[in-house]
Amino acid sequence: MIDKTVPDPVQAVAAIPDGASVMVGGFGNAGIPFGLLNALADRGARDLTIISNNAGEAEAGIARLLMQGQVRKMVCSYPRTPGSVWLQRRYAAGEIELEVMPQGTLAERMRAAGAGLGGFFTPTGFGTMLADNKETRMIDGRGHVFETPLPADFALIRAETGDRWGNLAFHATARNFNPVMAMAARCSIAEVRHLSTTPLDPERVVTPGIFIDRLCPYEVRP
Repeated sequence: MIDKTVPDPVQAVAAIPDGASVMVGGFGNAGIPFGLLNALADRGARDLTIISNNAGEAEAGIARLLMQGQVRKMVCSYPRTPGSVWLQRRYAAGEIELEVMPQGTLAERMRAAGAGLGGFFTPTGFGTMLADNKETRMIDGRGHVFETPLPADFALIRAETGDRWGNLAFHATARNFNPVMAMAARCSIAEVRHLSTTPLDPERVVTPGIFIDRLCPYEVRP
């Protein structure tokens, strides 16, 4: 009988090693897997590459990993959102690499990885520094940049509800990057607010369990 559940976030992230690339779901403070991030920070895994839309806020979530010096490289769209002080400090000190890309490009690169595609052309970034050292092409009279797939070793995501098979449903905009990250990572780990003892209604499922390797219950605390 399939059962992908583990008791808590600590056991869920136990296999993430030093040097791993880790996708982290969320947009602003919506849909962020704080339980999994806290467990990863407590483990002390180092030299991580973190892939996320934002770069954390204050000293929670991704910002805590940055504060504790556990991140080697940050890949994101918005590195300077309000409260992202630790990324700015680490980058100014030359202690971290930073790769910035447009939000849509970030999402599509992950989707390409999850779909097994070899990459795609996009007009976004053409003629700017974002196109440096990348293949470019004119398509229908418009300049395009070739972007490669963006996979990761692990994805840490948050859902509203999950069942023991790994099927997930999300709450409103907390869905954001979580589903596409679940597809793009080699090992996807979910924390859920509600763990269902019965299979989710297929009409509610956004991320099928085939994309999820482990999940655990976790209630975000204020």
